[in-house]
This record gives sequence, structure tokens and C-alpha cells, in this order.
Amino acid sequence: MEVKRILVVGAGVMGHGIAQVAAMSGFNVRLIDIKEEFLERALSRIRESLEKLQAKGKLKESPEVVLSRIETMVANPEDEESYAKAAKDIDFMIEAVPEILELKQSIFRTIDKYAPKHAILTSNTSSIPITEIAKATQRPEKVAGMHFFNPPVILKLVEVIKGEKTSDETVNVIVELAKKMGKVPIVVKKDVPGFIVNRVMARFLNEGCWAVERGLYTMEQVDAAFRYKLNFPMGAFELADYVGLDVLYHLMKAMKERGMNLTICPKFEQMVKENKLGVKSGEGFYKYPAPGKYKKPSIPASAAEGVDYVYLIDSAINEGVWLVENEVAGVEDVDQATVLGLNLPMGILKLGDFLGLDNVLQSLQEKTSLADDYKPNNLLVRMVKENKLGVKSGEGFYKYELKEEDRGEIKVRREGETLWIVFNRPKQRNALTPQLLLKAKEAMEEACNDEKVKVVILTGEDVFSAGFDLTYMSKVEPKRAPIEVAGPFIQLGESVENCSKPVIAFIRGYALGGGLEVAMMADLRLATEDALLGQPEINVGIIPGGGGTQRLPRYVGLGRAMEMILLGDMIDARTAKEWGLVNWVVPKRVADAEIRLVASKLASKPPIALAAAKEAVRASLEVPLKEGLKLEAEAFARVLSTQDAREGITAFLEKRKPNFKGE
Repeated sequence: MEVKRILVVGAGVMGHGIAQVAAMSGFNVRLIDIKEEFLERALSRIRESLEKLQAKGKLKESPEVVLSRIETMVANPEDEESYAKAAKDIDFMIEAVPEILELKQSIFRTIDKYAPKHAILTSNTSSIPITEIAKATQRPEKVAGMHFFNPPVILKLVEVIKGEKTSDETVNVIVELAKKMGKVPIVVKKDVPGFIVNRVMARFLNEGCWAVERGLYTMEQVDAAFRYKLNFPMGAFELADYVGLDVLYHLMKAMKERGMNLTICPKFEQMVKENKLGVKSGEGFYKYPAPGKYKKPSIPASAAEGVDYVYLIDSAINEGVWLVENEVAGVEDVDQATVLGLNLPMGILKLGDFLGLDNVLQSLQEKTSLADDYKPNNLLVRMVKENKLGVKSGEGFYKYELKEEDRGEIKVRREGETLWIVFNRPKQRNALTPQLLLKAKEAMEEACNDEKVKVVILTGEDVFSAGFDLTYMSKVEPKRAPIEVAGPFIQLGESVENCSKPVIAFIRGYALGGGLEVAMMADLRLATEDALLGQPEINVGIIPGGGGTQRLPRYVGLGRAMEMILLGDMIDARTAKEWGLVNWVVPKRVADAEIRLVASKLASKPPIALAAAKEAVRASLEVPLKEGLKLEAEAFARVLSTQDAREGITAFLEKRKPNFKGE
């Protein structure tokens, strides 16, 4: 069927936004509400929005032309005559009134009575079952959900929800209509409470709240972990404030009442009772300049240190699994919906792949005694048993490029755009030998010359490295030491420093002696919270010979370098971070996830700019300031001439994500 005239019921925030989207897409729109003042306010806001779009060059027609397609009418479901007039010649209805089942049923019952038989009736509901709404009509096969996201003019996602009797033909018409409106429709195949996005969102907002309620973390720690570790656009409490705590609480309550297994954090109800509703009231979990005026809360990145963010997101990933297992939506649809609806950096199931599905399962299992919410879905349990763990095993919800080559004392592992160089002498605690160092150098040079590799990770099997192999060293003639021992360290260091790709040292267990010397060659260092670092050579009567006396003072200063080298004592990972020796310290469970998330973030950056930045920063340790500033200026000019720079600047001005191509 061809849709020409659309009736939008309700002129509130969502209703007037939907009416604007439809009119901008060339449809004739009839916008109705119970009072003229509501309609006048809606038209004023639509005009204001259109003028802003026109000023940005994003409106194909003038605001007047778009507004000419919008007809307003005062109508009330209790006044059948007004509804008969509103519905008489429509092809399609989108209802956007408050989330009250009886109100929606009243509207659908009346519109159904007077609308043409071919007309499709949809609801913008975010939680009420479409099947219940459809029961009020004589055309349940033509009733469905068409859930837009706020603000409708900007956000692309539309959830198309099938009721129990919704026909495939109806779904197809809605999907095509959404596309004509410039939206991305995702079909929700079963009428479950909360559909896709709100079910997933409720899980991680609720879990963030419970983490604080249980005394595990502070609010700032939770939000910092979401922002700076998982790269979400907002923290859990920040997003809850933005949505509105009354809206969120009633949404979760409605989903729970309709069968979702959700133990709601009591703090939400308490906040609503205290009228601390978030941005709309000027105060929620955070305070805002004025009611309705949003200002991003200031949360330091350092607050995320040590937070087990798998704990915070495990139930949301499990919810995504539930949606797939219960055939509500496919893997790609769940992920696309969570990316578009929540602006996540990757879909919730792909995030599970990056975090490690075994880690997610373990985290859930540790919490099963707390509530039924945490019962792992059968699909998740089965995937872990089948070693479908995500990125690290080459397959989870998606398949990933994974190639591993055993080169004797090292393994070279390729994960998509990341290449891992893994020291592979676990029985010797990855004690280094000249052969191992030279093989690592060769692998490093191969990675740096491979255009498909964006990031290199240096690590060891189980632990990083206990140092240089003393059995080997005991046989080295002193006069040969500069060549046989120091030489391979120097060669590996040069290959790391000259590499245009970022190199990360992933320190598990310990990095001692030569192990720490190799780790210091890298551009960045990530350590597990149980890691130990040190230069203990003095304890066996020698001194560092792989660069320790030179690199260590550059990171920690002369006094602390003297302390570490002269005393030969080890320091823990947190002390190493305080001293500037490592960049990140993370819980063991999230370590392999963290390194992959960091690598993924680096891989998304413009490679030419990364290479130039690495070169300029490293030069600061070697050249006088005046010469360094000149080098920086030349590098800046070189990078500014690239297509990536033009793309990055343009994307920033257009408020979109850049698409860097390395050109």
C-alpha cells in the first residue's frame, strides 16, 4: 500500500518530532492533541528545529514548505466526532501519548472505528505490549509498534514491533515507511516488554546502581568505567539522569510487571519519591545548572582505575543473548539497535566478544546467588563450552580473523588489525634469550611493514618475562656481552621505536630485569593489578644491560630509578602507575578485554597522525627543545595536508564520527 497521509496522535516531545520527520520526508501529516496550546507549542518547536537545520544546510526545502504539510487539529478520544474527523482519510497512524495502556487502547479503539480499512495503526510505545493495544481494535493484523528514539529528528533507529497477530505485510509497509523517513528499521519479531534497546539499557543502568548499593564502587567509579573503559557516551547514572529517573523507574517497573526478570535497584524509587528526577528537575544523581538544562558531569578518568567493568555490563550482554536465544531478533539486529539507539561504540553482543564470553559467564555465575537476574542464558553457556569465546578464540557471536604461528621461542598471533608478539617459554617464566629477542625483532619489523596491521602488542604466555636467561648468561664471555646480550636488546628497541604503529606492552604477572627493559621499549604499557616490576640484577652481582639504566630514569626520574636499580626491589603495578612506569592497571578478569579495547581504540585513529605523533613525542627525549619544536611544526604541517586531517576536521564540525583511511 502507498502511504500518503499520516496521523500523529500526541504533540509532545516525541509526537511533534515524529510529525516533523514525516513532513520533512514528504508526507502529509495531521497532528492532533487535546488542547490548542499543545499544538501551538509543537508547531513553534518544529519551526525552531527546521530553522536550525536550514542554517546548517541540512534542510532540502524551506521551513515554510515543510510546515505546509503539517495540519493540526484539536481532538479528544472522548469526543468521537473530533476523532472521526481526524481519522477519516488517513493511511497510517503513529500514536505518541503517555505510557498508559487504557489511554492508548481508548485511542486505538476510536481511530479503528473511523479510519479507512486499509489504514495501519502503530504506537510509539517504549514498553507496553502491542498485542494488548491491538485487542482494542478490529484490525489486530494492522496494528504494530513503531518506536522512535528521542530526538526523532536526529536518531536513526526505529524499532518495528510485531504483535501476536501483526501481519508480515503490515511489518513490510512500516519498514519501507521508516526507510523513506531516513531511518534504520529493526524488526522486533516478538512482543516482549521493552523490546530491544530498553531491555539492554535497563540492565546496565540497574547494574551500575546495584554496584553502588552493594558498596563495591562509588557512583563516579561506575560512570568513569562506562565512559573511559567501555567508551560509552555517558555513564550509567549520567544516562539515568538524562532519561529522567521517573521515566526510567516506571519503564523498568512496567517491564518487570509484564514478565521481565528484573530486580530493580531501590535507589531509583527513592530518587523519584524525593523528586530528584535528573536533568528535568535540576537534580538527580548529579546536580545541573537549572531544571531542564543539561551539563555533562565532570568525572575524572582516574576514577575508573581498578573497576571490574565486566561486572557492570555482564547482565546487559546476557540480555542481548536472551533476545537472540528467544528469537526476538538476530545478532546483527540486536547489535545495530544498541549502537543506533544507545550510541554505543559497538553492539552489545560484539562487546561481549571483545570482553570474552567466558569472562562474562564467570561474572554472572559469581552473582547468581544475589538474584535470578544473573542466571546465564543457555546459549551463552553453550558457546563457552564450545570455546566460542569471542575475539580471543576467533569466534563468538561473530567470526574474527585469527592466525597464530609458533616460531619456537615466540608466537606471532594475528587478530584482525592487531598483531601480538608473544614470548613463549612458559616453563622458564619467559626468560629472554638472544634468539628470542631477535625473533621478536623480526616479527616487529614484519608488523610495521604490513599495511593491514594497525597496532602491535608485546606480551608473554601467562606472564610477561622474569628477565634474561641467567643460564645462558653464565656462559657468555664478558667481552662478548655487548654483542651477544646487549646487542639483541638494542636491535629490538630500535625496531619498536622506529615502527610507525603504536606498540603496547601487556604485562601479566611480572616484568623483571630484561623483561622490564623490553616493556619500557613500548609506547604504552598495561599491567594487571597483581603484576610486579623491577630491575633486580644487582642482587646477582650485575647491572641492567638491555637499556634499563637509560630508559628507567626517563620514566620514573633519577631518584626512583636509582632506588629500583641499586636496591633491586620489585614494585607493584599500582606503584608503577603512580611513578609513571605503566599507563593502566586493571583487574585480572578484564585484562585481556582491556588490551583489546585499547588496541581497537588505537586502530580507529588516523595512522599517519599516529606515526607522526609517536615520532615527535619520542624525539622530545633525545633533542633540545628548540629542535624538537621545529620537528613538531614540520610534522604538524605534514599531517595537516592529509585527507585524514580534512576528514577529521569536517567530521568534528558536522558532529559525526570520522572515517579515516590512512591517506
